[in-house]
Amino acid sequence: MSYNQDRCYIWEDMNLYMSSFKRIIYGSGSQRNLILVSSKNKIIERSASMSDSTNTNPPPPPVAEPPPPPQSGSPENDVAMSPQNSSEDPDSSLPTQTTPEPAVPDSPDSATTRPDPNPPPRKRRRRKKFFTELTTGPSTRRNDVAKDCDVEALIAISVGFPVDSLTEEEIEANVVSTVGGSEQSNYIVVRNHILARWRSNVSVWLTHDRALRSIRSEHKGLVETAYRFLLEHGYINFGLAQEIQTLKLKPFDGSDRGTVIVIGAGFAGLVAARQLVFMGFKVVILEGRTRPGGRVKTKKMSGDGVEAAADFGGSVLTGINGNPLGVLARQLGLPLHKVRDICPLYLPDGRSVDSEVDSRVEVSFNKLLERVCKLRQAMIEEVKSVDVPLGTALEAFRRVYMVAEDKEERMLLNWHLANLEYANATLMSNLSMAYWDQDDPYEMGGDHCFIPGGNEKFVRALAEDLPIFYGRTVECVKYGSDGVLVYAGGQEFRGGMVLCTVPLGVLKKGDIEFVPELPQRKKDAIHRLGFGLLNKVAILFPYNFWGGDIDTFGHLTEDLSMRGEFFLFYSYSSVSGGPLLVALVAGEAAIRFEMMSPVESVKRVLDILKNIFNPKGIVVPDPVQAACTRWGKDHFAYGSYSYVAVGSSGDDYDILAESVGDGTVFFAGEATSKQYPATMHGAFLSGMREAANILRVAKRRSSMPIDTSKSVNQENDDLNKLFVKPDLTFGSFSALFDPNLNDLDSSSLLRVKIGGAVLDSGSLYLYALLPKKWVIELSQLEGDENRMRMLNRNFGVSLVGRKGLSSAAESLIASIKLSRPNLNEAENGLIMTGKENSQ
Repeated sequence: MSYNQDRCYIWEDMNLYMSSFKRIIYGSGSQRNLILVSSKNKIIERSASMSDSTNTNPPPPPVAEPPPPPQSGSPENDVAMSPQNSSEDPDSSLPTQTTPEPAVPDSPDSATTRPDPNPPPRKRRRRKKFFTELTTGPSTRRNDVAKDCDVEALIAISVGFPVDSLTEEEIEANVVSTVGGSEQSNYIVVRNHILARWRSNVSVWLTHDRALRSIRSEHKGLVETAYRFLLEHGYINFGLAQEIQTLKLKPFDGSDRGTVIVIGAGFAGLVAARQLVFMGFKVVILEGRTRPGGRVKTKKMSGDGVEAAADFGGSVLTGINGNPLGVLARQLGLPLHKVRDICPLYLPDGRSVDSEVDSRVEVSFNKLLERVCKLRQAMIEEVKSVDVPLGTALEAFRRVYMVAEDKEERMLLNWHLANLEYANATLMSNLSMAYWDQDDPYEMGGDHCFIPGGNEKFVRALAEDLPIFYGRTVECVKYGSDGVLVYAGGQEFRGGMVLCTVPLGVLKKGDIEFVPELPQRKKDAIHRLGFGLLNKVAILFPYNFWGGDIDTFGHLTEDLSMRGEFFLFYSYSSVSGGPLLVALVAGEAAIRFEMMSPVESVKRVLDILKNIFNPKGIVVPDPVQAACTRWGKDHFAYGSYSYVAVGSSGDDYDILAESVGDGTVFFAGEATSKQYPATMHGAFLSGMREAANILRVAKRRSSMPIDTSKSVNQENDDLNKLFVKPDLTFGSFSALFDPNLNDLDSSSLLRVKIGGAVLDSGSLYLYALLPKKWVIELSQLEGDENRMRMLNRNFGVSLVGRKGLSSAAESLIASIKLSRPNLNEAENGLIMTGKENSQ
C-alpha cells in the first residue's frame, strides 16, 4: 500500500502496528514472553522526543508479572484457533491476517530503515511514566497458535484490556467462576480472539456461531460468556456500518426492559441510547440545545466562493489505535488525516525561533517535569495526602536550576507551559501535581488525526433515528425505587431509570436539582474535580497563504499572563474543504478572551499573522468569515473539559461515574472516565459502560420485589385514569373523543406511549389535540413508525408533555371527566409506583 503523508491508512503489517507500543520482555529461554504497553499520546505538542540520556523519570510502579506461558498442549494455550476448525471456515481470519486499528508511523519505512540522524521537529509526547525495555538472549521460535495469541493480545491491549488479568467490568459480570487459574487464562485467550476477529472487519456483524468456529468445542461455554460480555459492553458489533445499524434496531434477545430517559445528546448520550435500544429498552433523549453533539460542534463557514467546516469543540482524535472513533471512521469510509509533526514557532516580532535554542529549552522543560515526577513520588510515599499545584512545583525547580533565564528561552518555556494548559484546559496553578496526568498509562496509542469535514459527521450518524427532544432543558430529576420523574421545558417525563450525561460544569453549577439530593460523596467529587476552559478563533480566508506542508505553527509572547493567547494555530486546509485557520486560546488568556469582543479577538489574530508572514513577503488577506467560541458562557457546558485539580485524584472520576438511588440514576460523559477523561472517545466509552450497567441492574431487578417505601413523589393524575378505558387504541396510540360531539371534525385527545410498563419502570406519555378524523386515519395505518411519520409530516402535529397541553385540551379533558362520573380508584388500576395495566 502506498503511503500518503496527508492520510492515515490502516496498515496490515503488524510490525508497524506494534511499533506504537513499548515492549517488555520477561523470562528466559523457552519461557520468554512479551508484554506490550501502549505509549503516551495525550496532546499535540512539537519538537523532538527526549533521548534516553535525558530520561530520568523514576521507574513505574511494579507490574505484576504474569505467569510464564504454559507448555504447548496445556489448557492455557490450546483454546483458540483449532487448525481443523479454522480450515473449515474460509471466513475465519486468523489474527495474523487481522487488520488492526489504524497505526501510522512517521514514515512508511520507519519499521525497516535507519533513523534520520537529523530528524525534523516532532510533537513531544507527554508521558507519566517511561517503561524500560528489557533485553535478553535471542528468542526461540514459537508455534503458530502462540504467535496468533500474541497478535490478538496486542489488539486487546490497544482497546484497553490488561495483558494477563480481567477488567473490573469482567469480574463484575462473573465471566469466570474463579478469578485466576486456568479458566481465566482460557477466557482471556477466547475474549482476545473474538475481539480481534471483529476488529478485522468492523463493517460486518460477528455472530456467535462465527466466533465459535475456530475455537475448540470444549470451550463453547467460554465463547458464550466472552461473546455476550463483549456484545453487551459495546466492544464488538457497535458503530455505524449499515449491517450493524440494521441489526441494532431490535433487541438482541427480544426483551422489553422498560424506559430509560437520557439527559444530553452528546457523544455519551447518543452512544448509550443506541446501545440501550439494542438491549431492549425504550429510550427518550432530552437535549437542551437545538442540535445534537454537545461539546462536539462543527460549524460550516463560507463566503466568496470558499467554504470550510470548523470544529468548535472536540476536534482531534487523540491516538487512533483501539479508538472507537477510528472504528466509526472506517465504517463510514472517512479517511483519517494524521496531524503532521512539524510545528514551527515564531517570536513576537515574527522571526523564527532558533532551532538550537528551541531544542535546549525543550530538553530543559522535560527535565523539569521529570524532577517534579520524582518529587511527587517521594511526597506520595512519605506524606500520602499532600498535594500542591503543578505550576508551583515547576516554577520552584525552574528557579533552583536557573532554567530559561534568557528572555527568548523564557518565552519558549512559557509556550510549552501554555501547551500544557491547553491539554488540561486550565491554569498550571489549578492542576494537581500528584495526579494531573493520572490517565497517561491508559492512553490510546497511535497518531493524532483529524476527520475531514469535522466530527459532526459522527454526531449526525449517531443521532439518526433516535427519539431526541430538543429544547428540553432539564431542571429537576426526582428519583425513587419506582422510577424517575424528569422535569424539562415545562414538561414531565417518566421512566424507570435516567442516564445523566451533562458536562461536569453543569453539575458544578447546580442547574439540575436532584430529589433527593445526590449523596455527599458524589457532591464532594463534583466539587473537587476541575472543569476547565479552552477557546478558539476560526478564520476562513480566500486562499491558503501559510502553506500546505504543515498542520500547526506556534506563536510566542512576552506577557507571561497571556502566554496561552493564540499560542498555537491549526491549519485545517487539508481536512476542512477550504483555507481555514483555527487559533487556540488557553490558560488565563482563555478566561480573559470571553470578555473580549469578537471583533477585537479577530483583529488580534490578524495582527499576529501579519507579523509572521508580512516580513516574508506574504500578504495576509482579509478574512472571508470569522467566529469565536465562548464555552465558558455556554449554559449547557460552562467550560470545555475536565482536569484533576489540586486536592482531587483519578478516584473522583470513578465516584462521579457511580449510580445513585439503588441503580436508578446513572452518569456518563468524559468527566466520568478515569482512563480517558477530556476526550471524545472517553465520552463514547462511558456511554457504552453505562448502557451495560443499566442492563445489569435491570436484570437484577427482574428477580427482586419492588420496594415502594421510597417512591417518586408524583401527583395522582386523573388523565391517566381516563386513558385506562380509551375510546380507540391502536399500537402505542390511544385516543379520547369529545363526548358531546360525534362528527369527524370534533376534537380528540391523542396519547402516544413511549416505553413499556415492565418491572418497576414507568412509561413516558406524550399528547396532542387533533380532529377525530385524523385519529381514525392514523388508526388505519400499519406500524407506529408510519403513524408517527404521518402525524409529524402530513398533519404537522408535535407531541407535548402533560403540562404542555393547551387550554382547549384541558377543556376537553374536563368534559370527558364529567361524562364519566363513576370513574374511581378501584376501576382504573393505577398505582403510585408508575406501573400501569396493559392496554
